[in-house]
Amino acid sequence: MSGAQAFGAPLHVAGPEGPWDEVCDRFESVGRAVVHTTWGEWLTAALLDPELRGLLGRDRPRYRQSPAAAGRLAFAVSRVVMKHTAAAVLGTAPAALDIAYLPGGQPVLRGFGGELWLSLAHTEELIVVAVSRGGPVGVDAEAVTRRVSFEALQGQVCTPQEAELLAALPEDRRAARFLRLWTLKEAYTKALGQGMRRGFATVGFCWDGDGRAVLADDSPAARAWSFTTCLVRDRYLVSEACRDTAQNTARDRGQGTGQVAGQVEDRLRDDPGPLAGTGLPPAQTVRS
Repeated sequence: MSGAQAFGAPLHVAGPEGPWDEVCDRFESVGRAVVHTTWGEWLTAALLDPELRGLLGRDRPRYRQSPAAAGRLAFAVSRVVMKHTAAAVLGTAPAALDIAYLPGGQPVLRGFGGELWLSLAHTEELIVVAVSRGGPVGVDAEAVTRRVSFEALQGQVCTPQEAELLAALPEDRRAARFLRLWTLKEAYTKALGQGMRRGFATVGFCWDGDGRAVLADDSPAARAWSFTTCLVRDRYLVSEACRDTAQNTARDRGQGTGQVAGQVEDRLRDDPGPLAGTGLPPAQTVRS
């Protein structure tokens, strides 16, 4: 099993029964965990759960007001998955947690400020939840089959440097890199608590010599962030952005931990080959 699969790849959680031990082990070892599932896998268990009303909590009015049945069910399941994931790593009951939202849409656990950061993404049938104890985290997901026009959207998504580099790539690699860039920027702005309110073209990325995404800004604050993109279920790009405030605080105070933010991510990556390949195993780290 590759390092990325063993430690860094999103974990599949097929239902309320888990596997939560694996999620908790990941959380304890690296300070964060990302889980993925589909709303269909959780649907029956969620709807039959006698605690569903309490699990939805403040989200229940939004759930009831959603006009489309499919959207309403996906909304409910995504919140149930988020609460189960947070409860697993906190060692408490899902119904005991209360989720609120910041102005940018970022979910937060009331009463756990500074102890646990959350992020949620969903597209088509996929649901992705990230939890972190070390600092802000954001996730985004897109189907690799999604066709996003580089020509039409480059001015809204790319910095001039990114647009120039992408324009020089062959069309298939350009499309893959552009979609990856899109998910990275959305994950990053989610982690910042700004989401789509922040223009993607104001955030610049580049790739280091090993193909890892890093912020183009080389300031100490920018170097605190680590980024990963994985292929999940053979059809979805899942990008994660995470800032480790605990390690940065210790380092700034001269209490070095022996590693700086990002080293754990570096160690966990594996190279599955180009995104365009169709035979990638699920949840491999993408470098394109």
